[in-house]
Amino acid sequence: MSEHSFIDSIAERLRNAELACQPIAPVRDVIALDDMETAYAVQQANVAWRVGRGERVVGRKIGLTSLAVQAQLGVDQPDFGTLFASMACGDNAPISLATLIAPKVEAEIALVLARDLTHTRHTYADILSACAFATVAIEVVDSRIRDWDIRFVDTVADNASSARFVLGSRPVSLADIELADSAMTLSRDGEVLSRGSGAACLGNPLNAAVWLADRMVALGTPLRAGDVVLTGALGPMVAVTAPGTYVADVAGLGAVSATFCV
Repeated sequence: MSEHSFIDSIAERLRNAELACQPIAPVRDVIALDDMETAYAVQQANVAWRVGRGERVVGRKIGLTSLAVQAQLGVDQPDFGTLFASMACGDNAPISLATLIAPKVEAEIALVLARDLTHTRHTYADILSACAFATVAIEVVDSRIRDWDIRFVDTVADNASSARFVLGSRPVSLADIELADSAMTLSRDGEVLSRGSGAACLGNPLNAAVWLADRMVALGTPLRAGDVVLTGALGPMVAVTAPGTYVADVAGLGAVSATFCV
């Protein structure tokens, strides 16, 4: 089997698992644990497949921004996935559990860009000047790998375990908020299930944004004006096991809700 066919076969397995909501065995059974290049090639194959069928790329998500999770997966850097318009859900709009396998939610800070980020190496100043606004967000992650039995190459190949995302409706200028100090709670029915802050995301969500901007330029697909950047979880993710509403509240950005239905 050629390398191209090999990559496409793994991409098809993951794609079919998502479409059928039927998880598969870890792809590290066929991708070496340290073969990041192949894992990203599989991810890109499915991005190209979706774009070829008319889907629109609207940004990127950054994963593995927790140093503890990086250590658990044996890596020393975050990963990224691609966001599509079809993944976007409205604040408090219904999200069908029947379309997901084993979803989890995490509270994040999203950045929306006003200008392209095309430098080889970016700075805080570049991110600050290019960002139109920040907003609170909930990312719904889901693994096409059975029982979330993942390592780095599994989640990378699986589009960084992306599924859905919900943006808040209150845009805030970065001049009006200190991202690292922003306290977060993630709750359901008034019960707080996860706590954290902006500092949990690589010390500051802007660190994650700089990493992503540099990485995307290196790959020849720089971040563009209008892109949404989900900068990474501010606290532990929470498994969604039944219908209900999860509310993420980030100080200075307000709240956003993800509502799951049958």
